[in-house]
Amino acid sequence: MSNKNPLNNRKKVAILLFFGAILLLVVFAGRIAFIMVKGEVNGEDLSQNINNLYTRSSILEANRGTIYDVGGESVALDATSYSLVAVLTDEWSNPDEQQHVSDMDKTAETLEKYISMSEKDILATLSQKDLAQVEFGEAGKNLSFDTKKSIEEEKLPGIVFEETPTRLYPNGIFASHLVGYAALPSGEEEEEAVSSTDLTGMMGIELAYDDILKGTDGKTIYQKDSFGYVIPNSKVETTEPVNGDDIYLTIDKRMQVYMENVMSEIDEKYNSAMVTATLINPETGAIIATSQRPTFNGTTKVGIDQLWQNLLVENTFEPGSTMKILTLAAAVSEGVFDPNAYFLSGVKNVDGGPIHDHNPRGWGTISYLEGLARSSNVAFANLMEKMSPETWKEYMDAFGFGQTTNSGLASEAKGSIGFNYPLEQANTSFGQGLTVTAFQMLQAFTAVANDGKMMKPQYISKFVDSDTGEETIVEPEVVSEPITEEVADQTLDYLKEVVYNENGTGVDYQIDGYEIAAKTGTAEIVNPKTKQYYNGGTDYIYSVAAMAPADDPKVILYITVQQPEIKDGSTTGSGVVKEIYHPIMKRALEYLSLGEEEDAETNAVEMPKVTGIAKEEALKTLEDTQLNVTVVGNGDTIVQQLPLPNETTIENQRVVLMTNGAMTMPDMMGWSKNDVLKVSEMTGLEFTFEGEGYVVSQSLEPNANMQNADKITIKLETPQE
Repeated sequence: MSNKNPLNNRKKVAILLFFGAILLLVVFAGRIAFIMVKGEVNGEDLSQNINNLYTRSSILEANRGTIYDVGGESVALDATSYSLVAVLTDEWSNPDEQQHVSDMDKTAETLEKYISMSEKDILATLSQKDLAQVEFGEAGKNLSFDTKKSIEEEKLPGIVFEETPTRLYPNGIFASHLVGYAALPSGEEEEEAVSSTDLTGMMGIELAYDDILKGTDGKTIYQKDSFGYVIPNSKVETTEPVNGDDIYLTIDKRMQVYMENVMSEIDEKYNSAMVTATLINPETGAIIATSQRPTFNGTTKVGIDQLWQNLLVENTFEPGSTMKILTLAAAVSEGVFDPNAYFLSGVKNVDGGPIHDHNPRGWGTISYLEGLARSSNVAFANLMEKMSPETWKEYMDAFGFGQTTNSGLASEAKGSIGFNYPLEQANTSFGQGLTVTAFQMLQAFTAVANDGKMMKPQYISKFVDSDTGEETIVEPEVVSEPITEEVADQTLDYLKEVVYNENGTGVDYQIDGYEIAAKTGTAEIVNPKTKQYYNGGTDYIYSVAAMAPADDPKVILYITVQQPEIKDGSTTGSGVVKEIYHPIMKRALEYLSLGEEEDAETNAVEMPKVTGIAKEEALKTLEDTQLNVTVVGNGDTIVQQLPLPNETTIENQRVVLMTNGAMTMPDMMGWSKNDVLKVSEMTGLEFTFEGEGYVVSQSLEPNANMQNADKITIKLETPQE
């Protein structure tokens, strides 16, 4: 029989529980004290977590630097684009507000007024089944704020917009491979992009100077309570954004747009494999205008899949007879070019094989001056021998061949010189057996046109801090002086024979009122399949390097045309070069002349600068100028103007202003052809004309979106008609 007392047992349990509770209290107190002292749990900083819970931040967006032409006209600038989206499903709607498209006919009819898409195609897009939402292709992208606002004012249920930072290239095709473009990096979703700092240079100047152009976003950090209100007297930390620097090019927009129009016309006509044209100032090395085909539209990217390569610096080719300019300069410098000495033309036997003139039978025994005019390969092989291969190689090195020009552009090639055997050495004297870039040729030509000083080709005139306005001027750079001023002058004098000698290969390059020094070229091309030169047809690179005025060149125009398609036999490969050369060189020389003349008009008006300001402000500025103002585009800010700032025009002349919005077609009824060309120059779009006189009809209706128009036809008639 047990004598245990239940009361004692309960006492023992109570004591155990008491001391157990004390122990737990001590443990919890110790843990709390540890947390209070250390301020962390399981490695997590509690104060930081609390700070994160109540701290908010907002991004202060920085702008990517703007790229301007030499006169301050925008070439590339930041913009916010809007993409049109139609919600088709009713699953996202609520009872109080319809949030999907229900009346498709009305929606299609309304949207046709604002995007470059027919009502029928819009309706077809909206009628797609089993889709929650749809977009409208290129027609629904890159919409301006004004266009977005106008559509929103129509109050169309189910029509929404996606906002994306983008880069606007308002001139369309405009030295596109040189300028390049910036875009969101591959794989980055558009909805994740919040600032222009998310844009990255992908090509050309946009890529080469991405670090300079790209800004740095700022940030504001502040404290909010659990209800979202700013905590009184809390500290606000602000880091100001740093905008990217602006870049001013050496390119003159007037010449560039004109060159692009000429190049487009020739490209459509002959569909050449590759074409380049570059106008450069030999005294400074500044590129005035440059273009290539194939090319692309910087904003829409149409055509970019045809050729990624920047032909100025990335493509190497055998230059052909334009190389003879430099062989001639070297021979004159070495004293071995005697214009009155004679040689036997036609063929020259060299160790390794014969060298032929382009006329295999030659022209008999002729002078070296006639050999230059006729572009005799034999004459130049003889000159190379006279000065010795080693000396000629030193001149090629001095002229910069076999090395890059340090252009700063991506993937610049340095070319190559085959110079191991006598035949290879002889071939280089007339532009075969070595490969060059267009930049190398332009740089070398400047030595002849600029008193012996070889200038580095430049495409940037200055950098400007967009926050402070501080300018960093890019000074002209003399690379070397491979020849003397006397040699350069004598070489120019001899080169006039190519143009003005009755036997010259460049007689068709004469321009009334100006003296031209030039050299033509026809270079063979290696077939990549057979590794042998093509033979016959138009499988050549046709070229010309022209310097004007010949006595003191202010411009060099260098053109190359590879494998043009000439189907009707009405012209030759060199004829294609001439069709590019004449309008561009004439326009360049006209601009030079205009710059030297004083405008004596009594009713002259100096054009004010209205770019970079609001459209309404610009129009108000021009109210009292007696000028006829037309606005292209539906944006809110002026980004381009013609005439340019500070140019002199006369009363009642047409002024064309372009906004940052979608390019809309103006009503051109009654306009002159020159006024229409202002719009073409400004937008980069191609206009074709039928007839002469003044505009009586246009293929694109007023206020229609011009951006996706391939070609716009304008019909002209004289008042008598």
